[in-house]
Amino acid sequence: MDSRLAQVLAPPALILMWSSAFIAGIIGVGAAPPMLVLFARFGIAAVLLILLALATGVTWPRGRVLGHTAIAGLLMQMVQFGAFYTAMSHQVSAAVIALVQGLSPVVIAVFAGVLGEQVSRRQWLGFGIGGLGVGSAVIDQSTFSVLGLVLCVIGLAGLSLGTVYQKHFTPKVEPRAATAIHVAVSAPIAAVLALATDSFHLTDPGRFAGALVWIVLINSMAAFLLLNAMLLRWDNTRVGRFFFATPAVTTLMAWVVIDQHVGALTIAGLAAGLVGMVLASSRTVHTATDADTRRHVAAMSR
Repeated sequence: MDSRLAQVLAPPALILMWSSAFIAGIIGVGAAPPMLVLFARFGIAAVLLILLALATGVTWPRGRVLGHTAIAGLLMQMVQFGAFYTAMSHQVSAAVIALVQGLSPVVIAVFAGVLGEQVSRRQWLGFGIGGLGVGSAVIDQSTFSVLGLVLCVIGLAGLSLGTVYQKHFTPKVEPRAATAIHVAVSAPIAAVLALATDSFHLTDPGRFAGALVWIVLINSMAAFLLLNAMLLRWDNTRVGRFFFATPAVTTLMAWVVIDQHVGALTIAGLAAGLVGMVLASSRTVHTATDADTRRHVAAMSR
């Protein structure tokens, strides 16, 4: 493909793939229990990503670094998606979950601040405005679930803490190897939780299979590969800005594909969330290294 055409098509393709993860997740948990969806997702993705890593000759971490990589993976994969998928099963909308996940840059900055890095007033302002945006979108939902909102916060904490943990303890682990390890260590935990809750009943095998194929091939692999290719060619700031569009695109896709409610407060929440994300990300995006950016966005990869 012509390089100029690729530069034009790559950003919208990434945004669409990234946003579709929320829709595929909701379809999946509507057809099967969330832990079963996660177990299937992690298990299949682990096999494919390990084969990809072996085929491309990546260097695998060992010893203590391997242990730290596993811990980061459990936080960023099992905790994040376990909480988000369970929230989906409690009728939390795609718009709310996308907005909550979009607040990760400022929460990462807060966790980093605990470890000695400075958090600017601009980032605190971004967090506050983004939080108001989430609140507006939550109020606008036809059904409100306190448990679902708590699960969203847990998912956000898992993503943010895991990203900071990885940055400090495994900054040199190759992204393909790290991602393969992350899903590989998360799969058994999801299986145990599915067994503990007897969550193996499929209400719609066809929808479950379709959602799973999309989640694994498009969200967990194609989006990740495209993202890394873009990071190799463009600067961090340019790539990072594309993710600001994710909540709005997710909301539109949820309305068109699965007929989720989009009211005035949700639209206002999306606008506030966008402002908050821009403010919160302004410092971290400009100061992050290429490797740090890869690890943060890989952590968010579905």
